[in-house]
Amino acid sequence: MNTPQDLEQQLVNLMTKFRDETREKYNRVNPFVEDFTDWKERGEFLFGSGKNITVYNTCTVAGDVEVGEQSWIGPYTALDGTGGLKMGKYCTVCAGVNIISHDTVRWTLSGGKSPYEYAPITIGDYCFIGTGAMITKGVTIGSHCLIGAGAIVTSDVADYSIVGGVPAKRIGTVELEGNAVSLNYHPAH
Repeated sequence: MNTPQDLEQQLVNLMTKFRDETREKYNRVNPFVEDFTDWKERGEFLFGSGKNITVYNTCTVAGDVEVGEQSWIGPYTALDGTGGLKMGKYCTVCAGVNIISHDTVRWTLSGGKSPYEYAPITIGDYCFIGTGAMITKGVTIGSHCLIGAGAIVTSDVADYSIVGGVPAKRIGTVELEGNAVSLNYHPAH
């Protein structure tokens, strides 16, 4: 019978093996849980087979969430579909992004007398959501949009927009010509 010390040593050996393999193969060191998770299998489990969706294990998914094919959901993210969340195809959700379709502001401020509030979030096709961004309940983001790192999106975003800041504002446009993508930022004020 294995002692707790034996089991601990086996776990350390396993962690070291996975860490070394990941560093050799990808030149990076992941949190232990990410080294033995099959991100494509997780995407299939959550959103159906044949869609080629990547979902890191440290992503929390709650409620009614739909994600389109070829999308990538990074580490330490939250996809809250308790109010409904629909994301299109070929989207990237970078590390630390929170997409939250409910809030408890009024519930908290009223001492539990007001209900939680829910509203659906819709994200179009071909959207890039930068590291640490947050999208709040009731927001619709069009297609071909770039949401800047750290942006707090509290209102709708038109197709082909670049938004950034707190709260997020339109700071540029995305232009496509064939396979070329141009990011055109508005002059600073």
